[in-house]
Amino acid sequence: MAKPAKCLLDTNMVLRYLLNDVPEQFAVAKQVFDELRTSERTAILLESVLAECVYVLKLHYKVPKYELAEMLDNVLRYPGIVNTDKPSLREALKLYSANNIDFVDCMLVAKARIGELELVTFDQSLKKLINL
Repeated sequence: MAKPAKCLLDTNMVLRYLLNDVPEQFAVAKQVFDELRTSERTAILLESVLAECVYVLKLHYKVPKYELAEMLDNVLRYPGIVNTDKPSLREALKLYSANNIDFVDCMLVAKARIGELELVTFDQSLKKLINL
């Protein structure tokens, strides 16, 4: 059984770790993520924080979709990230990197697929993705 989470990760903590663009903040972030990688620390990476990371990386830092999805997926693989919705978050990143749709829509599709839920939408492209 996974350890309970002891902290929540903020968007800026994730971004400083991934980008290493503010040296003094990167040092702190690296310590936190090193502990998450070895399960010395446990944390939850909220869906909203993940979505904000996607948007900031894509729009502000111009990181290509495939690269940012891979970066964030690698973080989600850390044993100390103890989200119960980790499979749907990882699936959403995979969908996002492979399709020309918004990340929030990818979350909807991933949650519907994994939860075997009907996605009630007018968006035909989302309906098609559910059945792939």
